[in-house]
Amino acid sequence: VTDAHLTLGHLPPYLLDGSFALDVEAAKRAIATKIAEKLGLDLNAAARGILAIADHNMVGAIRIVSVERGHDPRDFALVPFGGAGPLHGGALARLLGMRTILVPPSPGVLSALGLLVSNMKAEFARTCLQKPGTADIAQIGGVFASLQADAEAWFRQEGVRDEDQSSTWQASLRYEHQGFELTVDWPGQRVDAAAVAETIARFHALHNKLYTFAQEDTPVEIVTLRVDAIGRLPRPRLAELPPGGDIREAVIGRQRIALESGDVNAPIYDRAKLGARAIIDGPAIITQLDATTLLLPGQHAEMHRSGSLIVREQ
Repeated sequence: VTDAHLTLGHLPPYLLDGSFALDVEAAKRAIATKIAEKLGLDLNAAARGILAIADHNMVGAIRIVSVERGHDPRDFALVPFGGAGPLHGGALARLLGMRTILVPPSPGVLSALGLLVSNMKAEFARTCLQKPGTADIAQIGGVFASLQADAEAWFRQEGVRDEDQSSTWQASLRYEHQGFELTVDWPGQRVDAAAVAETIARFHALHNKLYTFAQEDTPVEIVTLRVDAIGRLPRPRLAELPPGGDIREAVIGRQRIALESGDVNAPIYDRAKLGARAIIDGPAIITQLDATTLLLPGQHAEMHRSGSLIVREQ
């Protein structure tokens, strides 16, 4: 895939701000000898075919988490991340009919940023099988008390302040003879017959929501009890971009991009030199240390003050 991007001019002949050289001629030879010649295609057509296969595979994955869950992708913005995500974002958005793309400030390390801004969490669970109509309140209470003690020990071990601690009790239930369970919140942190009844009612409601039916006359089993412990962490303050100057000062070169309609001489921008409200029209290449963004013809990008790049169709 990287060879295909290089062949078509989507990437400059380097990565990591120029510290990692890419061999363009070797990429072209690989595609020519291994794919183009064997399929009777010209070099650029073979490279486009490689990217088309990759793009459609990614579209299939996106459909699983959108269309197959009842969501229309056209109602959302696409967020490409990873070092290569922004190279494919424009093509994926067009295949899905999405008109807005949001490229985060540091796409290549977005997952690491997510780790830094997420709260700490630990889950403590234990099987506590309760047959229908015979719930042992004392046993349930004892298991929850033990799990809560484990959660509090974890808070102490991790140094979470008392005011930043929270814990949620949950239970996994199933209809008798069912092969899977659904997990619902336990009402508060009390254990009595009313709490058990409310938990079962929540199970029926969730089953109806997920599968469009509930069998309230069918016995329900409690299978597993769980305590989720959450330690809240302070959020880092992210700096805002100041307005930029002349956008031409961010151009660090030009490069041929092979489009189906013909070759174009496109500018290469250094993203670090772009200020807030800077606007770039495609076709263009925007480079940074951890990723490369490709703007297709008919797309334009605006730098948001948050540092995100907002790409839209013109």
